[in-house]
Amino acid sequence: MGEEFIIATVAIVAIFVVFPGMVFHYITLWRKQKTLMPDDERMLEDLWRSARSIERRIETIEELMDAQEEPKSRRPLSPRRFED
Repeated sequence: MGEEFIIATVAIVAIFVVFPGMVFHYITLWRKQKTLMPDDERMLEDLWRSARSIERRIETIEELMDAQEEPKSRRPLSPRRFED
């Protein structure tokens, strides 16, 4: 009876203490990995600044192109007739 008691106790401790402890440990590690590291935050900030700079340049180019366009006179469209 002593050996069976020890096996049952170890099984109960493993199920109710060790297994939940491992699960909570890995959940904690998973949550830590979801957050950005300081290097990642810096890189993201640099990418954001670069994107804003490129956006401003594109807007400037679009404004320059719009200023250079000449208004085109529109001709009325006439229906085309094909003769066979």
